Amino acid sequence: MSEDTRRLQYLHAMGIQSWRQRAPREITMGMDDRSAALTPPVPLVSHCDSAAVWDALQRTVAACTACPLHRTRTQTVFGVGDHHASCMVIGEAPGEREDLKGEPFVGKAGMLLNEMLQAMGLKREEVYISNILKCRPPQNRDPKPEEAASCEPFLKQQVGLVQPQIIVAVGRIAAQNLLKTQTPIGRLRGKVHYYANIPLVVTYHPAYLLRSLLDKRKAWDDLKLAMKVLRQARSD
Repeated sequence: MSEDTRRLQYLHAMGIQSWRQRAPREITMGMDDRSAALTPPVPLVSHCDSAAVWDALQRTVAACTACPLHRTRTQTVFGVGDHHASCMVIGEAPGEREDLKGEPFVGKAGMLLNEMLQAMGLKREEVYISNILKCRPPQNRDPKPEEAASCEPFLKQQVGLVQPQIIVAVGRIAAQNLLKTQTPIGRLRGKVHYYANIPLVVTYHPAYLLRSLLDKRKAWDDLKLAMKVLRQARSD
């Protein structure tokens, strides 16, 4: 089975019946991105292939009591995937299933995320997946700013260890927290932003796409932009 045929099957699974190749879009940078480019890089730890470093970080997260969410969690949801991944997916926060399993993006939303990754030519185990928050907010409410701030050092450490070539921020909450902006997701899409000098592309959260089928094609446009950035990074 050819790669193109396989990709078409994954797109079909996402609910996109057919697609045609369009001319590549120019990668644009808006005002938010120019401001980010002028901001000093976020201090990150160096890339390290030591499992001990990851284990120590995960233990630190598991023992965290920096915000009240530790009182209601079943367990922390640290992150999963390839520690040397070229693509890092960052979502919002664990939901009920994630809280019980200790793994981000499970259930129907996780299955759709897998299809989205496969449409990019990536397997779930080939990327690194994490969230803005490591603990589930009660009733799956939006994360509070102070909760995101408490978890941010852990996420920075993860990004610094992985050093991905592209970050895909899924959902409004993830995008706005990473980019330090209140800009609506509709205006953040279609551009390349930067987090710690790493290209970042914004798309819709899989849970949203399950409710808003018409926006799946827009999400495919976002994935194509991420694929373009990743190809460029690999060719440099």
